[in-house]
Amino acid sequence: MATGLLWGLAGVCVKSIPWNSMSIMASRCAIGTVMLGINKKSFRVRLNKKTLLGALMVSAMGLLYMMAIKLTTAATAIVLQYVAPILVFLFSVVFQKRRPKLYETLIVLAVFGGCVLSFSDKLDGGHLLGNLLGLLSGFALAGQIIIFSDPRADSNEGMYFSNILSFLTCAPFLFFDKALAFSPQIVMWVLILGVFQYGLANICYARGCHKIDQIETSLLLTLEPIFNPIPVWLVTGEKMGPRALAGFFIVIAAVTLYGLLPLLEKRKQNRKEQTT
Repeated sequence: MATGLLWGLAGVCVKSIPWNSMSIMASRCAIGTVMLGINKKSFRVRLNKKTLLGALMVSAMGLLYMMAIKLTTAATAIVLQYVAPILVFLFSVVFQKRRPKLYETLIVLAVFGGCVLSFSDKLDGGHLLGNLLGLLSGFALAGQIIIFSDPRADSNEGMYFSNILSFLTCAPFLFFDKALAFSPQIVMWVLILGVFQYGLANICYARGCHKIDQIETSLLLTLEPIFNPIPVWLVTGEKMGPRALAGFFIVIAAVTLYGLLPLLEKRKQNRKEQTT
């Protein structure tokens, strides 16, 4: 829950920093590297194949999402990213041979429809590219959830190395950023982004994702898209278009229902067994 709320600060932070997305990513990851290194009590990197793949997914997801926020509304970027739980479900059906239930199939179709609505809103200017990047970030997030749910993957090491990788990739762009400036307000937003939205949030995520399964992880992280547009609207006045707003509510409702129904079924089954 803490991860979802802290990640939800991304929109307002990125919208409030005038730098390009690469510069913002570099500064965020520099702070995140220090915080995650302190958290794991070592600045050494220990990688296996699964952990490295997870780190690549985290880096890709972060950069794609950051670029999407700059090019479309923050709410649209995040709701498109939250196609991830459905992708996790499809992965379990195709590769783990899980049999889908009727309600799960209906929810998948509902989320797909909501994403189509959000994607189709405001396709003028850079919104089309921003929407596409937001959708791609959802694929990367799904990969991250799947990989770090594997006991062979070390989420702490993966999160840590992803920060190093992202910083090394994005840092050179700082020298070519014409909008790079430092005012007390900009520095404040950079610190909020690095310390709270990324560093502390990823510490919470790394500790939590092994304690609950991947479906519960996906469900709890829906707090992020619900919370994300609120501070953006309060600080910048940015609003979603009507189709994006409709898609937003459809996706959030469907993903929440997708997470709740299995839990309700499990409780019902437990009651039957107790009665028997």
